[in-house]
Amino acid sequence: MVRLTFYGGINEIGGNKILLEDGERRLFLDFGFPYKRHKQFYEEYLKPRGGAGLLDPLAIGLLPPLEGLYRDDLVTPGLWEQFRKVPSYRKLDRLDGMLLSHAHLDHSGHIAFLREDIPVYSTVTTVFIAKAIQDSGKADFDQQVCYFDHKQPGRPSNWKQEALLTTDKKQQRQFCLADAELKALSEDAVKFWLKSPAQKPLISCPLTGHSGCSLNLRCFPVDHSIPGACAWGIETNSGWIIYSGDLRLHGKRGESTRKFIEEAGKLHPRVLILEGTNVTRETNVAEREVYENGFKVIKGAVGLVIADFPPRDVNRLLTFLQVARDTGRKLAILPRDAYLLNTMRLLEPEIPDVAHEGSIVIYQDTIASKSPNLWVQNLCKDYSSKMILAEDVRSAEDKFILCFSFWDINELPSLRPKPGSLYVFSSSEPHDEEQEIDFRRLHKWLEHFGLRGFGLPVEKNGDWEIPEAERGLHASGHACGPDLLEVARGIKPEVLIPVHSEHPDFYTERLDGSGIDVVLPDVGGTIEV
Repeated sequence: MVRLTFYGGINEIGGNKILLEDGERRLFLDFGFPYKRHKQFYEEYLKPRGGAGLLDPLAIGLLPPLEGLYRDDLVTPGLWEQFRKVPSYRKLDRLDGMLLSHAHLDHSGHIAFLREDIPVYSTVTTVFIAKAIQDSGKADFDQQVCYFDHKQPGRPSNWKQEALLTTDKKQQRQFCLADAELKALSEDAVKFWLKSPAQKPLISCPLTGHSGCSLNLRCFPVDHSIPGACAWGIETNSGWIIYSGDLRLHGKRGESTRKFIEEAGKLHPRVLILEGTNVTRETNVAEREVYENGFKVIKGAVGLVIADFPPRDVNRLLTFLQVARDTGRKLAILPRDAYLLNTMRLLEPEIPDVAHEGSIVIYQDTIASKSPNLWVQNLCKDYSSKMILAEDVRSAEDKFILCFSFWDINELPSLRPKPGSLYVFSSSEPHDEEQEIDFRRLHKWLEHFGLRGFGLPVEKNGDWEIPEAERGLHASGHACGPDLLEVARGIKPEVLIPVHSEHPDFYTERLDGSGIDVVLPDVGGTIEV
C-alpha cells in the first residue's frame, strides 16, 4: 500500500508539498513556498521572524508539523511540545529524499527548512538556476534553497525561549543530479557550484549522482517557463506513480513534454499527479507569437521601450533579445539577468555570451550602483564595457529596450523617459487582490511619466483584462485545459490526482467515462493506492 499525503498545492497554485510513502521508503515531491497562504498573513514589512526559527511558519500553517523533517538549528527549546497535539502532527524519522520538479520558488522555496542531510534530486539546470536565483537575490531565511545561514541560540527572550541568531557560516545542501554525469560538468561549472558570492564562508557540499536513492526513479524533461523543468516517475509496490510538476505543450521545447507523455504512458502508471493551473483556458499563445507581436509594436516605437516579463524566463529574454536585434536597439538587462545567462552558459554554450553579444548591455540601478553587493561588484568588473547607467539611457533612449518589472519601476525618476515612450507588458493578468493593487500602482506610474502601456491589463467593472488588440504578448508556462486533457489521456493512469489548481473538479467533469478515476485530495489528507 502506497500513501500520498498532500500538505500543499491543494486548491491553490503553488506550494506543492506531497509526501509519498511506500513501506519504509519516503520521498517528498517538491517542497514549495505557498505564496497564496503566505500573503494571507504576511507582506513586505510583516514577515516570519527568522529568530523564531520554525515557530512562525508552523503556527501559521505554512509548514506541516512533521518532527524530524526540519533543520535542528531552527528548533527553539520546547518547540515541538507546542505542536504534538495538533491533528496533523507526526514524527518523521527518516526521508529518502526530495524530488524537485523545477526552480520556481512555489515548488522549491521551503527546501530552506529541510534537514541538510536530506538529498534533493533534480536536473542539473534546475540546480544551477536555483543557485543563481539565490546568489543574485535577497533570499529571506524561508527561501534559502541551495545554501542557508546557520542559526545559534541567542539571549533568552521574555518568552523564556532563546532567540536564534545568524552565525557567520553558510551551509550548502546536498543536490543529486538526475540527468547529467558529474564528469561531464566543466571545471568552471564545478567552481560555480562550490563558490559563494557572499562574504560569509560557505561549507560546501559537492554535487553527486542520484544512484543512492532506494526507489527506482525516472526523470522526464518537460517544457515550462523556466529551463530544467522535469516530471518524475517513482516505481512503487503499487505500480508507477507519475508527478507532472509544471508543464506545457506550446513552448519552444514542447516536444520534450510530448515525449514525456509517450514514455510515461508506456509505464502504465497507477497514479498521475497532474497540475491544473490553466485548466479554464481554451488556448495558449506560443513564444513565436510573442516575438511577432512584440516586434510589430516595438518597431514603430518612439523613445524608450520598457519590456516587462517574468523573471528567470530565459526564453522570453531571448525573444526580446531577437526583437532588439531586429529593431536596431540594444537590450538593457539587469545584473541578475546577466548573472543568470552567465550561469546558463556553463551548461548550454548556445546561450548568448553577454561579454560578446553586441545587442546586450547591463543596466545598473542608480542607487545600488553607489554601493553594490559583492556579486554585482564582481559582475561589473567582468563586464565593465557593458555597464550603463540612467544617464546613458536618457541620452539615447530610442536605442534601448530596457528589461524591467514592476519592482524596478522606481528607476523612472532617474530615467525620465520622453512622453509617449512604450511600456510593453509581457506577463500574466493579476491573480489576487494584492496583485490588483500593484497593477493600479503601475498604471499610476505610467500615467505620471507619460508612458504608453501596451498589453497591460486594465480594470473594467471589477475585472482585469488585456485589451483585445493588445493580446498575444505572453506565452504562459502552463498548459491550457485541452492540452492538460491530452496529457491525462495520453498517459492514461488508473488514478488521476489534480494539484496546483484552483479548479481541480475540471478533471472530474471532463474525464468521466475515460477509464481514469479522478480523486480530489484534501489539504493534509492522505490517499492510499
